[in-house]
Amino acid sequence: MKEYQGNLIKMNSGLKNNQVSYSLKLEDEDIEMNHFLDKSISLVYQNRINCINCGKETKKSFGQGFCYQCFTTAPQADECVLRPDKCKAHLGISRDVAWSDSHCLQPHIVYLAVSGGLKVGVTRLSQVPARWVDQGATKAIKLCEAPNRHIAGVIEKYLMQSFGDKTNWKKMVTNGNVPDFDLMAEKKKAVELLPSELKRYVLSSDNEVFEFEYPVLKWPEKPQQENLDKNPEVNGVLKGIKGQYLLFGHQTVFNVRRFSGYAVKLKVE
Repeated sequence: MKEYQGNLIKMNSGLKNNQVSYSLKLEDEDIEMNHFLDKSISLVYQNRINCINCGKETKKSFGQGFCYQCFTTAPQADECVLRPDKCKAHLGISRDVAWSDSHCLQPHIVYLAVSGGLKVGVTRLSQVPARWVDQGATKAIKLCEAPNRHIAGVIEKYLMQSFGDKTNWKKMVTNGNVPDFDLMAEKKKAVELLPSELKRYVLSSDNEVFEFEYPVLKWPEKPQQENLDKNPEVNGVLKGIKGQYLLFGHQTVFNVRRFSGYAVKLKVE
């Protein structure tokens, strides 16, 4: 029996020949999660939540891991994280100018990805391809490169009604009933939808289609999400990992990122 403990934070991912690997950091140890496939594991909530920004203990988690004060003041929890078109850093308006310089005022990619369906999204250029793996994408293609988060968000907003911007988590973790989208053809459709002033950002010569294979031995058919607030112990045989989800053999799945800041003990038999 191996035991680890610490506060949950989103898993890091690695990529080699399209094969995805995952590690979970608890305290100062990076735990290679792929090694635990087909083994019984349990996550036991220790009845404590610490803010992922300031470390302060909090009774409730806001915005996937923040205490309320940091949720309302930290740049990592600003509105533009979820709504890039609302970013005002290019106007000099920000919760933290230095943070915006390194996050918002950097080149951003607008992309199309297949993740429980076809969707449009935005990420910093430096986060490619990690962002796609976080979302459990099986395929992705770059659409535009913008000089900052705001412009990328405006492009995304133009395309949201045609492509959507949400991931259907059930389809993503079951890997089923998703058409085999031709991303080159879909990119062409997206470009045609953009107004002329935004077409200048299109990556017309970069048409590489990225593909990802996840460490999954068996896909759940009717997945149910585990919730540490209702069930303080999550356990079962680990059958796969995709996106930020652990997939268990008894049809339950656990979203690691959703419970960021929760103190847990990880046991592996």
